[in-house]
Amino acid sequence: MELSVIIVNYNVKHFLEQCLYSVRSALLKTGGEVIVVDNSSPDNSLAYLQPLFPEVQFIANQENIGFAQACNQGLARSRGQYVLFLNPDTIVPEDCFENCIRFFQEHPEAGALGSRMVDGSGTFLKESKRAFPSPLTSLYKLFGLARLFPRSAQFSRYHLGHLEEHKNNEVDVLAGAFMMIRKTVLDKTGGFDERFFMYGEDVDLSYRIQKAGYKNYYFAGTTIIHFKGESTKKGSMNYVRMFYSAMSLFVNKHYGGRQAGIFNSLIHLAIWFRAALTALGQFIRQIGLPLLDAALILLSFWWIKEIWTSYVRPDIEYENQLLWVAIPAYTVFFLVAAWYAGLYDRWYKWSELMRSSAIAGITLLAAYSLLPEQYRFSRGIVLFGAILGFLLLSLLRLLLVRLRVISTDKQKEEHPTFVIAGSEAEYDEVMQLLEESGVRQQVLGRIAVNKEDQTAIGYYKELGQLSGLLPFREIIFCQGQLSFAEIIAQIQSLPAGIGARFHSSGSHSLVSSDSKDSSGEAVSKENGYPLADPYYRRLKRLADVAVSLAGILSFPVQLVLIKKPFSFLANCFVVIAGKKTWVGYAGKGSALPVLRPGILACNGVPLQQTQLLSKESMQLTDYWYARDYTVTADLKMIQRAWRRLGG
Repeated sequence: MELSVIIVNYNVKHFLEQCLYSVRSALLKTGGEVIVVDNSSPDNSLAYLQPLFPEVQFIANQENIGFAQACNQGLARSRGQYVLFLNPDTIVPEDCFENCIRFFQEHPEAGALGSRMVDGSGTFLKESKRAFPSPLTSLYKLFGLARLFPRSAQFSRYHLGHLEEHKNNEVDVLAGAFMMIRKTVLDKTGGFDERFFMYGEDVDLSYRIQKAGYKNYYFAGTTIIHFKGESTKKGSMNYVRMFYSAMSLFVNKHYGGRQAGIFNSLIHLAIWFRAALTALGQFIRQIGLPLLDAALILLSFWWIKEIWTSYVRPDIEYENQLLWVAIPAYTVFFLVAAWYAGLYDRWYKWSELMRSSAIAGITLLAAYSLLPEQYRFSRGIVLFGAILGFLLLSLLRLLLVRLRVISTDKQKEEHPTFVIAGSEAEYDEVMQLLEESGVRQQVLGRIAVNKEDQTAIGYYKELGQLSGLLPFREIIFCQGQLSFAEIIAQIQSLPAGIGARFHSSGSHSLVSSDSKDSSGEAVSKENGYPLADPYYRRLKRLADVAVSLAGILSFPVQLVLIKKPFSFLANCFVVIAGKKTWVGYAGKGSALPVLRPGILACNGVPLQQTQLLSKESMQLTDYWYARDYTVTADLKMIQRAWRRLGG
C-alpha cells in the first residue's frame, strides 16, 4: 500500500466531513487507507461520519488522550509506504498526494515534507515553513520584530520569512497539520513523543528526523486549505498554557546547559505576557463586559440624576434610598434582557444592544407606573438615564471592536447576500441545505462553473468584475463539477471583503473560516433546530437550574413525593453543575444539536430504565424533540415524571 492518511479528530465533525471528501478524491490517484482516531468528541462525530465513509477505519477513544498519542494509535495500524498526519480542518486538492509522493521519489534524501497552506480566505499561512526555536528567534517573535521585518532572515527566522513561499525549500520544522513521512524513517525515529499532549510534537519529530540523517522539505508543489484552530481556539488560556509548555518540554529534551536556561526564562516570560493579555481579553468577553455595562448604566443614571436635580428640577429632593433601589433594578433588568437578547453571544450586534436597552427601559417604566405616588420620581431621569446608558454602551462596544477584544458581524448584517458557484443541481442541493439549516441570508443567484453556461448570473473566474456589480459578501463553492484544486486556486484570488464557504458533493454541511485567528463556522441541518439556537439553549439551562433549585429548597416535601429522594437531590446538584440536563435524548442524538446527558429521555422515561422503543423509534423521538423544542414542553414532561426524577 502506498499511503496511509492518519487524522485525529476532536469535536469538528463538519470540518472533518469536508476533509474526508477531499481525501477520498485525492486517494483515487494513489490508492491508500484512511485512519481516523476520535478523541471522545462530544459532538457525536463517529455516529455522524461512519455511515458516510464506510471505507475509513475509525478508532474511538473513550477520553481525549491528546494529539501525539492518538497519532501513534493510527500509526500502529498503518500499512502504507508513506504516512500522512493530517488535521481534520483541512481540504486537499486531488493531485496532492500524487505530487508529494513523486517529490519523495525524486529526492531520496527527503525524510518528510510539509505542504504550502492557506487559510479559509486564501491567505498564506506562515507556519507552513519554520525554523527550530532558539532564544533569539523566540525573542524576536515575542517582541514583534518578526512582524515588523517579515522578510528578514534574522528577525523573521521563526517563520523563515526570507524563503519564497512558492519554491521548494529545505526547512527545519514541518507543521503537524500536514506532515508526510516515509514509513522507513518513522521505523527509525519512532512516532510522536506522547509527552506532548498538543503542540510541539511536530517540532520534536522534525528534529528527530534531521538527527536521523534525513531532510525536511517545505513542498510548494501543492497547496491545501487549513482552516486552523478549530479543535483548540488560539486565543484561549488553554492554548497559551499548552503551546508554551510544549516549547519548554522541547527545550529541556533537546537543548542543554546555559542555552536551555536562557530559553526557558524567555518561555516563562512569554507565558506570563501572553497569559496576561489572554486573561484580560477573556475577562472582558466573558465576565468583565457585563460588569462594565453595569458600571456604565449606574454612572449614566447618577449623572442624569445630578443634572436633573441641579438644572431641571432643583426644587425637588429625591430620596437616595429610592434611587439606590431603582437604578440597580434597571441595571439588573438590562443585564438579564441583554443576556436573553444575545448581547453577550459570540458576535456583537448593535441591534441586540438596542433591543436590550429598549426592553430594560420599558420594563423599568412599567414598574415605575405601578409604584405608589409617594415612591415615584421623575420619568425624565428614567428616560434620559436609559438613553445616556445606551450611548455609553455603544461607545464601549465600538472601542472594544476597534481593539479586537470583541468581534462584530456588522458587515454580514449590512450585506447578507450569497452567491453559489456550482451546477444547477449543486445549487439546488445547497439551497435545500440552507433552508433546512435555518439560514436567512439572501442568495442572489448561481455562478457558473462552465463559461458556456448562459443560465447563471456570472462565471466563477470573473468574481472580481461581478463583485463590483452585485452586492454579495460571500461565495459558496460547490465541489463537484469544480474540483477541490480549482476551488483552492480560486479562493487565493478572491476580491477583498468576499468570504468563502465550502460544500463537497454529497456532504451535509458547509464550512468556512475567514482567517487563521477566528474560529470557523459550520452550517448543517443541526443549525435549523431550535435546540441549536443559543436563545433556546439559555432557556433550557434556566429551566434546568430553576427546577433544581426548587427541588433543593423543597426537599423535605420531596422525601414523601419522590421514589428515590436522595438520588433526586444528587441529580439536582449534578444538573446545577452543568453535568446533566433534566430532559435529554432517548438515544445518542447523532446528527442533532449536542445536549448534556439527560435524567429523563425526551419520551418521558428515565434514562436509567430500559427503553422499550426500537433504535429507529428513539432516533425519530430525538429528532422531533430537537425540531419542536420548547421550554414549556420540558417543564410539562418534568412535571409528569416528577416522582421518577430520582432515577
